[in-house]
Amino acid sequence: MKGPKSLTIVIKLGTSSIVDEKTHEPLIDILSLIVKTAVKLHKDGHKVIIVSSGAIGVGLRRMDLEKRPKYLPRIQALAAIGQCRLISLWDSLFGHLRQPIAQILLTRNDIADRTQYLNAQNTFAELLEMGVIPIVNENDTIAVTEIKFGDNDTLSAITAAMVHADYLFLMTDVDCLYDKNPRSHPDAKAIEVVEDISMLEADVSSAGSALGTGGMSTKIVAARLATSAGVTTIITRSSNPGNIANIVTYVQSLKSSPQSITPQPCSPPSGNISPAITLVNEPLSRPTASLKLEPVPVAPLHTRFIPSPQPIRDRYFWLLHGLAPHGTVYIDAGAHRALENKAGLLPVGVVDVEGTFAQQEAVRLVVVDRIPRSALSPRSSTSTLVNGINHGVKLWEGPGMEVGRALVNYSAIEIMRIKGVRSGEIEGLLGYAESEYVALRENISFFKRESRPVTPSLELL
Repeated sequence: MKGPKSLTIVIKLGTSSIVDEKTHEPLIDILSLIVKTAVKLHKDGHKVIIVSSGAIGVGLRRMDLEKRPKYLPRIQALAAIGQCRLISLWDSLFGHLRQPIAQILLTRNDIADRTQYLNAQNTFAELLEMGVIPIVNENDTIAVTEIKFGDNDTLSAITAAMVHADYLFLMTDVDCLYDKNPRSHPDAKAIEVVEDISMLEADVSSAGSALGTGGMSTKIVAARLATSAGVTTIITRSSNPGNIANIVTYVQSLKSSPQSITPQPCSPPSGNISPAITLVNEPLSRPTASLKLEPVPVAPLHTRFIPSPQPIRDRYFWLLHGLAPHGTVYIDAGAHRALENKAGLLPVGVVDVEGTFAQQEAVRLVVVDRIPRSALSPRSSTSTLVNGINHGVKLWEGPGMEVGRALVNYSAIEIMRIKGVRSGEIEGLLGYAESEYVALRENISFFKRESRPVTPSLELL
């Protein structure tokens, strides 16, 4: 693992990897292996962050309760009880190897404010610089639906993007993604490399453990988020944490090899790691000396998601995934083209508004087909007042396509009044003009066209 480059590696562990689903006893054997792996990576010069679930599961064991309750205040109380013992357990295990750790508890509200997001980013950077391994978890004690990340898979992806990680490992109870459920289909085939998540056809029937909130589908969502930020994302089995170092070695060897190489299939769970390499025959313009290549090791079984070659980072990632949208602004194709050419969003390009939001709050941007004025019925001059907003006849058609997020300069009521007009008319309609733009270009961020990563809400999960 030693090399010229120091890597930043985020390891996400679900509740089923930390506590037994039935007895709720901590899985000390697996946790000890995770600690040993993390310390080894750290000694090899890499920076490691662990995103750890399990507070509620540990709380159930402490209070001798058989199953996770449904009453939210009781769940939050158990999280408070369990988080103390969970971080104590991590500290004890790392302490045996003289490795300092730090606890970081987050909710979506903590990163919704740009200043707090930067503060969290700076704290991570300083801890890693000090040689500390941060242990991250969602602050379930105060989190409610509106401010939850939804699950720790999403939290780990946002953490990986925040620290500009090289790798995100999503540890689970299976070796990798399969095209069918391997438990019921012996002929299921492993999916080893995913280049375009939007084209992925995999079995996501695994719904997570009775103690956790995630499943395979949430891991794919997390992979969307992380790869859009340029993070190589790996799904692999948590019961063999030593695979992490082997997989990193394997992927780094592929990146550093100057020759054209076709990677060998991953080894099965019980297989031995052996050197293997396949060369791609290419026509040569002139005779060349034979090249001696270092063998590329066969990696343990895993699924690797290739990161985007044009990652969304920092402020633009924060706009897309750090903020919860409070409404929707519908824009026409002309406004979308102008935004792609780095112009701001003018009111003349706004077709409609949905939801209730204030100035400097996040909204969805949805491109729709504007109905030509000539095609509007004579009744288009009539309007309806809903929630204090003057809604005229619908001026667009079609399903619409969500393209990004924006921080707006005007509230929903204000945008509804100035939609479709030129900037010079804003003051006449509102009595004031805060800005000529509905949203500045620096406050607008677009999803990648090939695969749109959407931060999930708890209801969707």
